[in-house]
Amino acid sequence: MKNICVYAASSTKIDAAYFQAAQELGTLIAKKKWNLVNGAGNMGLMAATSDAALAEAGHVIGVIPHFMIERGWQHIGLSELIEVNDMHERKKTMADLSDGTIALPGGIGTLEEILEIITWKQLGLFVKPIVILNINGFYDNLIQQLSHCIDEQFMRKLHGELWQVVETPKQALTFIEQTPDWDLSLSKFATI
Repeated sequence: MKNICVYAASSTKIDAAYFQAAQELGTLIAKKKWNLVNGAGNMGLMAATSDAALAEAGHVIGVIPHFMIERGWQHIGLSELIEVNDMHERKKTMADLSDGTIALPGGIGTLEEILEIITWKQLGLFVKPIVILNINGFYDNLIQQLSHCIDEQFMRKLHGELWQVVETPKQALTFIEQTPDWDLSLSKFATI
């Protein structure tokens, strides 16, 4: 059984297509009998993914800092709720639990999670697949910026293999399933 970490927005004022993708992803993860790992939020795409997985009798592990629980931001219906001290511990715990990560569209928090996990992989601290789920071209500008970093030699061409960009939840899970762990010997390429 795999644990799949899903990064996702908590925003509720977004296009329905993003909610549909989140629900489909949660449903597919549960149907594969994989566990969903996320930030335990009770709104937006985070909640939509969790609710869809739970509706299919899936197992959802939420990781959330104490201050968010104090504010009532946690999803109260998850299979497991792991309370941590801060955002840094949250991201590390989610990564440590996971056999791969998938990023749904999101704001600054989701962008930060994507870039940090890519950095960890580049450094050999995380070796699992990373998937950017580019619904409706949402991540086109980010993908272009990452390519620009490679073109301008701030990153090696090999670094473009640290992540995969897909357009559907089904493609995301196929990539997670078929991609081997990153070769740690390649971490020497972290510098230019």
